[in-house]
Amino acid sequence: MKVDLLDLTTQYHMLQDEIDKAIKEVLEAGHFIMGPNVRKLEEEIAQFSGVKHAIAVANGTDALMLTLKALDIKEGDEVITTPFTFFASAETTSVVGATPVFADIDEKTLNIDPESIEKVITEKTKAIIPVHIFGQMADMDPIMAIAKKHNLYVIEDSAQAIGAEYKGKRAGSIGIAGTYSFFPTKNLGCYGDGGMIVTNDDELAAKLRLLRAHGSNKKYHHSIIGHNSRLDEIQAAILRVKLKYLDKWTELRRKNAHYYNSLLQGLEVITPYEAPECKHVFHQYVIRVKDRNGLEKYLNENGVSTAVYYPLAVHLQEVYKDLGYKAGDLPVSEKACEMSLALPMFPELTEEQQQYVTDRIKEYLSK
Repeated sequence: MKVDLLDLTTQYHMLQDEIDKAIKEVLEAGHFIMGPNVRKLEEEIAQFSGVKHAIAVANGTDALMLTLKALDIKEGDEVITTPFTFFASAETTSVVGATPVFADIDEKTLNIDPESIEKVITEKTKAIIPVHIFGQMADMDPIMAIAKKHNLYVIEDSAQAIGAEYKGKRAGSIGIAGTYSFFPTKNLGCYGDGGMIVTNDDELAAKLRLLRAHGSNKKYHHSIIGHNSRLDEIQAAILRVKLKYLDKWTELRRKNAHYYNSLLQGLEVITPYEAPECKHVFHQYVIRVKDRNGLEKYLNENGVSTAVYYPLAVHLQEVYKDLGYKAGDLPVSEKACEMSLALPMFPELTEEQQQYVTDRIKEYLSK
């Protein structure tokens, strides 16, 4: 049997009539940038997330970068984030001229550890970017308390966690702003690049709308230096179709995760931990095993696609060697990088496929 890590074609075929119709309507209308679908998607995402404003942008990386810029994070400032994540969370800090500072992660959730945050705050610290890794929100109450104590911004990197909840609040709605990615592999993905910023702050929202469109809210009149970071109409139309199904897909992901948990029970495998105050949306189902590389090879040889998130922690990347970090500085993150392996996870995944995946894992571990 062949089991893909992610199956986007099955999802498309299920929605083909709706998606094709939405695309055709955009093509026939002839309005391709910042049109009615973008505006409606912004309203729908804001409502979905429980916030006042949603600002569509070109991609999830721009969502982070523009938010940092709108908050006047610049050279000489420091931003605390996690090293166990995709590069963009730190990269965008560097792009605006500030310095990323890395805090270690919680051993259970793999999210940034609030105690580790507190230890690395300096007089230069201006913001914290917790990443809601793999679809589970970070422990936001202590993070917000630390931010309040030190007068810091909190930007929720919710790229992997749209629809996730912490004590009933959805990802992106707790900090000064939250950012989403609509990269095709995300729980809500378009058929290209796309991103969104959500916030309850009126002033921040207004500035972000300027920044995404060359610093202009009136054609050929520019009040600030901005960027070209706009979501196009076709992608917005596709996302509006898919958004209607997101809650259903989330429940299917959660069902699949719980079934994996039952199948893997009793094995020398660390399965994902779901904190009691959280609703995990399982963007990825990531296990941890001692011989990760050996298991990865065996599964791939037997038709099971897997992925390693992430093979090298961000603080040890070559580009950040000047920051002075060395192996052993953030041991929990580094250990997670050595042990983590993502198994196939998508709403349409069948129990038969999951049984096949876990049977191959049992085979390998019993050798």
